[in-house]
Amino acid sequence: MEIAIFGFESSIPEFEENLRTASEQGFKSYWTPQIFGMDALTAMAAIGDRVPDICMGTAVVPTFPRHPMMLAQQALTTQSAISGRLNLGIGLAHKPVVEGMWGLKFEKPIGHLRDYLNILMPLLHSQKVSYSGEIVTGRGEITTPKTEAPPVFVAALGPQMLRLTGQMADGTITWMTGQTTLAELTVPTICEAAEEAGRKRPQVVAGFPVCVTNNKDAARERAAREFSIYGQLPSYRAMLDREGLGGPEDLAIIGSALEVAERIKDIEKTGIDSFTGSEFGTSDEKLATREVLISLLN
Repeated sequence: MEIAIFGFESSIPEFEENLRTASEQGFKSYWTPQIFGMDALTAMAAIGDRVPDICMGTAVVPTFPRHPMMLAQQALTTQSAISGRLNLGIGLAHKPVVEGMWGLKFEKPIGHLRDYLNILMPLLHSQKVSYSGEIVTGRGEITTPKTEAPPVFVAALGPQMLRLTGQMADGTITWMTGQTTLAELTVPTICEAAEEAGRKRPQVVAGFPVCVTNNKDAARERAAREFSIYGQLPSYRAMLDREGLGGPEDLAIIGSALEVAERIKDIEKTGIDSFTGSEFGTSDEKLATREVLISLLN
């Protein structure tokens, strides 16, 4: 199981510094979100050539506001700029965001994703598309710099999304998804779907909040506060409910260095390919958490 970092940056210089540190520490992958701050792909293209030897992943680019032809152009341009080290994570986002903030209709999400992948995947592999979907249409080709197609990871949580991802994409990246759910739903569902479709085994990347601390109660309070939104958004709430958890603070990996290391090792038994740690807490707690993650590198 690979150990990766999930970072949250507010500026390109901060992103470059964090990425370089992770690379020097021996991490092979670094994931960054696409929420309301920097555009992740633009930031990666800006700094990628200055920080070699580490893959960069988006976790995740929302599909609704970007047509798949536009995303294919941007992703391939970024892939060329960073010498083929992009992991392209994409996702539906959430109805309150899509409708409430962007004014778009969050309808038939499974159909939307199916149409989206039917356009995006061929374009990433330098193929023309002529696809008229029920929701998304794409016709034409793009002439970006020639480069290897980046693997596509879908933020797939529920059974239908996992099956579709296994049939059409390269893997999934999860968040707020617990160990039992990963073992009993996520990994078997996506792998079985890929096998039935005659595709190679998809990669499963699982993200968890992590804090090494000697004050568990304070860390739990911090997790409840900092990650509260994830207990309210329907898709993440469903994952927490499936796990029987009250909130994000119950999913976060919190404890001593030994306790955290053992928890992460235990998660490997689910069959995931990569554990992505999102460090939180005080500055000292984040440093202690990073030391544990470094100790787990293969």
